[in-house]
Amino acid sequence: MNSPRIGHIDFLNVLPFGYGYAHFSDDLQIIRGVPTFLNSELNANRVDISNISSIEYARHSDKLLILPKICVRADNAVTSIVLISRKPIEDITDDKIILTSKSATAQRLLKIILHDGYDAAPQYETRSVTIDNPVAKDATAALLIGDDALYVYLHRPENFYLYDLGCEWHKLTGRQMVYALWAVRKDFAVREPENFRAVYQKILRAFNYGLEHKADAINSVLTVKPFTFAELDKYLGGAIKWDLTAESLDALKIYYQRAAALHLIDCEPELEFADV
Repeated sequence: MNSPRIGHIDFLNVLPFGYGYAHFSDDLQIIRGVPTFLNSELNANRVDISNISSIEYARHSDKLLILPKICVRADNAVTSIVLISRKPIEDITDDKIILTSKSATAQRLLKIILHDGYDAAPQYETRSVTIDNPVAKDATAALLIGDDALYVYLHRPENFYLYDLGCEWHKLTGRQMVYALWAVRKDFAVREPENFRAVYQKILRAFNYGLEHKADAINSVLTVKPFTFAELDKYLGGAIKWDLTAESLDALKIYYQRAAALHLIDCEPELEFADV
């Protein structure tokens, strides 16, 4: 029986998982990448289980099952998904906004917020966004996610407005936001149920190991990431939470409803969970 291929979004917001994989479950076959890459790898059957953009489940719910207990969410401020703008958000109308190519959930979240919250209809363009030049000369604003967004949030450029999309979503709906889910391909879960359940337990144990050794996990990245221990300690488990609760599932359904209403997904999906 082949070792299942496990996708891992290589962002700081899932550092406990990555640290646990490296120090506790080194027998797992880990494939790392940004959300959009792993979304496509899972859809192309090159990955069996992965954390993915939450919108990806809505796009392929016929082929996927949600793993219980774990997600990436924030109650309010997320600090690592931001809109950086030359003008106040309420003044954005048909301006050009650059969308990072790394995330599908954040792209749609921004479109919902600007349409429903500010009655704006910007021109969107997806291309690379960098922290050195976050807003190109031909654009009014840009969407950043992940480690780049966290850096910009903590080191705000002068003469720009900065908006946390978690705060904006909470202001619009009063709800938290689920940014990523863990999902398994239905065909793999049905074909190899015992193998799948064993891997799921390894994922949970790796995560718990990472949480128990959070300080070590943070220290392990300080030489390669431009953050202090205090900044990451506050971010992980503070802004970012990982438990998939009933309340967070209700919030996720609202996100799907609004995305479907704006035709950002074909329809609102039913939430179907893997048997673990």
